[in-house]
Amino acid sequence: MRLFDTLTRADRDLSPLDGATFRFYCCGPTVYGPAHIGNFRTFVLQDVLRRTLETGGLRSLHVRNITDVDDKTIRDSQKAGQSLADFTAGWTAQFHADCERLDCLPPHIEPRAVEHIPQQIAMIEALVAKGHAYVGGDGSVYFKISSFPGYGRLSHLDERELDLGKTQNARANADEYEKDSISDFALWKARRAEDGENFWAAPWGEGRPGWHLECSAMIQEYLGESFDLHSGGVDLVFPHHENEIAQSQCACGGNFAAHWFHITHLLVDGGKMSKSLGNLYTLQDLADRGFSPMEVRYVLLGGHYRKPLNFTLDSLSGAREALSKIARATRQLAARIEGTPRFDAVEFGPFQAAWDSLQNDLNTPGALGGIFTGLREASTLSGEAAAKALAALNRVLRALGLTLPEETTTETIEVPVAIQALADERWQLRLAKNWAKSDELRAALAAQGWLVKDAKDSYSLTPI
Repeated sequence: MRLFDTLTRADRDLSPLDGATFRFYCCGPTVYGPAHIGNFRTFVLQDVLRRTLETGGLRSLHVRNITDVDDKTIRDSQKAGQSLADFTAGWTAQFHADCERLDCLPPHIEPRAVEHIPQQIAMIEALVAKGHAYVGGDGSVYFKISSFPGYGRLSHLDERELDLGKTQNARANADEYEKDSISDFALWKARRAEDGENFWAAPWGEGRPGWHLECSAMIQEYLGESFDLHSGGVDLVFPHHENEIAQSQCACGGNFAAHWFHITHLLVDGGKMSKSLGNLYTLQDLADRGFSPMEVRYVLLGGHYRKPLNFTLDSLSGAREALSKIARATRQLAARIEGTPRFDAVEFGPFQAAWDSLQNDLNTPGALGGIFTGLREASTLSGEAAAKALAALNRVLRALGLTLPEETTTETIEVPVAIQALADERWQLRLAKNWAKSDELRAALAAQGWLVKDAKDSYSLTPI
């Protein structure tokens, strides 16, 4: 399998450094609220990478962290009147439930930042002892970027952009910051009044670790100083992953990640997701609109991970139709086996193009297209040939993490005249792009026991 590497900006072969197990780390969620579909684009693509490697015969070790202490988790837990542990436990459980609904495999190891405070303190001690970090006047500990000549290689920044040696503690203390405000960054953040009871003892005084340090300490604990691949959203390339490289190599040596896999942003209706625009969707938001998690997953696979994917509600309706077509063709293929024993696919036959797409820079839209092409080719097969093709198709679907819908019978539903009139009025508002009023009528219909499901050119009503 070949995959684009952010560091070298080239496609490179993936193979385990130890020759046995492909060990990789994914930056996980910060658990202060529900993950949205933009977050899940990253997690779903990481899941497909793992599934593809394992379907191809590689053993994997998947580590994904939970960030349960940072500026946002502390701030929002206090707003909610909960302890940090209780607050983050609730959102962690929600994240796990959403991952399960999307059929994402759980990581083999899922460390939490709060559980690894001693490891983080030990890493800071090593950095201070080696001259890569210093204690600031506010009692925080900062990493000295100028001490690491390789800083900026991943994101291809130079010293003019990095503002080296011009630390301003107020901004360096932030867990996240913009590119033009980069300076030495916080490894340990001195206790502040707004942290409440969320602090730990350290040689430099009470405080808490910086966000960037958490991943490095957990990677060192579970994967060591050199491992196969590191992944996250493209927004983490700088500064988060640059900081991870610097502090990890300076503290522990080694080469850190051999490969960098970053997933590009998700757009909604052609623009950025935003609460103010009403287009920041969670999995539950879409379920409330009548769409299944598998339809969401299909849409998230419909664009190449290195290109922005434009998400629309209409694309979910298209996913429903596509999954139904694949399911019907798969049932027809299975019906032509006529009791022939099942085969484990050694070759992919009519689905070779779909598998090759996944092997070539995880081209998921190419793989989806290859499924339809393969089904057309397999439509003339029967007996043993059909059995082999079905086994091959199932391997591709398993790599993509797609579960096909079961066959359903269509029933005639009698819709009351008043409900039908309200639904028609809502449809006209939707065509006029009056989204706010359209959503109000959707809610009114739901309150009266009717679920609206939109398709590209029509809608349907289902009793709740």
